[in-house]
Formats: sequence, structure tokens, C-alpha cells
Amino acid sequence: MKKRNAILMGAAGREFHNFNMFCRGNKDCKVVAFTANQIPGIEGRRYPKELAGKGYPDGIPIYDESDITKLIKKFKVDDVILSYSDLLHEDVMHKASIVLAAGANFVLLGPKDTMLKSKKPVVAVTAVRTGAGKSPTSRKVIDILRTSGKKTVVIRHPMPYGNLGKQAVQRFAALEDMKKNKCTIEEMEEYAPHIANGTIVYAGVDYEKILRLAEREAEVIVWDGGNNDFSFIKPDLWITVADARRAGHEIAYHPGETNFRAADVIIVNKVDSSCPEDVERVMENAQLLNPSAIVIKASLPIAIDASEKIFGKRVLVVEDGPTLTHGGLSMGAGAIAAERYGGHLVNPRAYAIGSLKEVYGKYPHIGAALPAMGYSTKQMAELEQTINATPADLVIIGTPVDLSKFLKLNKPSLRVRYDLKEIGEPNLEQIMKKFRII
Repeated sequence: MKKRNAILMGAAGREFHNFNMFCRGNKDCKVVAFTANQIPGIEGRRYPKELAGKGYPDGIPIYDESDITKLIKKFKVDDVILSYSDLLHEDVMHKASIVLAAGANFVLLGPKDTMLKSKKPVVAVTAVRTGAGKSPTSRKVIDILRTSGKKTVVIRHPMPYGNLGKQAVQRFAALEDMKKNKCTIEEMEEYAPHIANGTIVYAGVDYEKILRLAEREAEVIVWDGGNNDFSFIKPDLWITVADARRAGHEIAYHPGETNFRAADVIIVNKVDSSCPEDVERVMENAQLLNPSAIVIKASLPIAIDASEKIFGKRVLVVEDGPTLTHGGLSMGAGAIAAERYGGHLVNPRAYAIGSLKEVYGKYPHIGAALPAMGYSTKQMAELEQTINATPADLVIIGTPVDLSKFLKLNKPSLRVRYDLKEIGEPNLEQIMKKFRII
């Protein structure tokens, strides 16, 4: 039987895992290319032969997704496998239409073919959208496990934006490890809070190897998801975070709706900054689509030191990048803090440099905030230059990592922190006992 030629459409993460799980070693499948989208500057690389395995002596090229029609015809492609997240259902079908019109099949791979099985209990934290509150939820879960005496290791959704061969398996036990691995701001934002709390983090490209190494030093594994993707590892407890500030998105985005429907626990988050009608709408959708799920309401109370310094000041707010870009929010926690404590927001759009100027053009919904884009050394330098060029008295950093430790800023800064606060019962500790995680 002739092998089927395939392309995996991705954004530096899920597509490599899908290849490893479904295509690598598959005698019926030949992957001729990957395509890249969402993340700037990640096309033009190759998936290395060391990771691709037998049958790929030159590795696999990575092209820009805009070339998909040409690639289907050039390589006589049979199947195009969508392998990235946080897409409107309508956008998924537009991509499907492009692929079908070019003559190929449009494929979605599910948990059965892509989830690894662990020998240790696994708690998976996923979401319906980027920026819903996965990270503070993961930290809350880890705190409960630590208090219960369970040795916990985090496996983080991949962010391999550099040398894929060197990033195959990464272990972070100290903040210095991020420097050794040349982490981008996007990676530091996710790894640093866990590392600072004494939790070992694994990430990379080859999640079979990552999982087996993590199992050696963990009693419980926490999957800390990315975007609104579902877990790479089969969970014993599946937690999905929904966002009351974006009510209705839980049934409008791929694969966030999958997470919403499959979860054991749904956390309706940000109820403190959402209108009651939106909170109720998410609750109703949970009851309609996943009536067996345990539903928890939660908030993300904001904490900021020296908040009195904000009043009356011209404030530049720097927010988590993905939350504002493909996450779709115009503002985040930093803007909420600035407005709450009497600051005057300065719109940095006119002072954006290089690729950041392009980001504003691509995502016009972004408000008077600067997305902390840092997918490369060059982009980190552009972020620093944009901050320093913006005429403000103060910078409020609303990202999970303190950017002032990694960028040379010419103005004072304050950092916003936010942690998950459950409202009522049952709470996560009670649920984790029920599921025999603790």
C-alpha cells in the first residue's frame, strides 16, 4: 500500500507531538512538511532527523502556513493535519475549506491517538482560551499537593522556538537553567513561577522521553497546558478553566470546547471582574455541555506592592503577550491595576518598534497596552526599546514573570501578581481527595 503524504499545520508545539505520536514510525504515513502560524519567525527551520527518525534522513522542512495550497500540490499531499490551538470554530473550517479545495483531506487528531499514558497520577490543567487562568490554577494545584506531602513535577506544554534538537528534553530546576537553555520571554513567563516555588519543570519536543524522566522523580505529575490545547498526557483529573470575561468562548473555540466538554472539573474564573450575566452564561453552558462536571467559581484577585505610586502617574502597562494577541483580550491584569489605583494609561502603539509594530497591525483589538512579545532575542530587544521609548512615568508589568529582571528599563516599574481564589465548595483540595490524587 502506498504511503500517504501528510502535512502538519502547527505553531511550534502540538504538531511535533502529533508527529511523534501518530506519524513517526507509521508505515502508512510520510510527513513531507510542517507549516507554522501564530508565532512570529518560527518558519524556515527543519524538524531534525534525530527527532524525525527512520525515513527522514534530511529531517522535515517547516514552511509558512500561507504556502499550504502550493505545498499540497507540490508534494501531492493526501492529508493535512491541523495541529495547533486557540482558533475560532469558523477559522478551523476556513482552513479546512482551503485544504479541501486544494484536493487533500483535512484531519483532526484526538486524545486516543495523541495522549501518552503515565505510571503516575496526572492532573491536567487546560482552558477554553489563552489567558483564562491556567497558570494560577496550576500553582494552586501544586500548593495543595505540596501541603499534602506529594512530590510534584510539572510538565509544561511545549514552546520550542529555537533549536529543536537541543530542546528535545528540557529540565528546569533553578532559574539559572532558563538562561542556560536560552529561554524566550514566553518560556520564562511559564517556567519561572513554578521554579521560584521549588517545582521542577519539564518541557521540550519529545514528550515520551520527557514523561518517563519526570516519572522517576514525581509522585504526581501536573500537566500545565498551553493556549487552549488539550493535554499530551492522559489525566486522572482533568481541570478546565473557563473565562467569565469571555462568556460564550467556551463553545466557540477549538480545541477549548473539547476541554470544556471533557473536563472532570470546570473552573468559571474571573467572576470578580465579570458581570453576573456572563458568569451565569458560562455556568449554563457547563450544565448543558458537560452536566457531570464539578463546577467551581473562582476569582483572580490582584496584588501589587506600593500601589500608591500609581495615582496620577502616566502608566505604561505591559501585559502577557499571547493573552492579548491570539487570546483576544484588549487588556489584562496590568490595566485593571492601573485603573483601580488611579493611573493614566499611555498607549504605546505609536512608539512600537520592529515586529511589535506588526503585532498591532495584525491584532487591532489590542487596547492601550503593550503585549510582552519575546519569541526571540531580537524581539526581546524590540520590547525593551518600545518600553523605553514610550513617554510614561511608570511601567506596570502584568506578566507572570518580572520583566524588569531581564530587560534594562529606563523608568521605574511595579509588578502585578494574581493567584486563584476559589469561591464556595467544593474546592480543589476536596476534589483532589475525591479523585484520590491526595
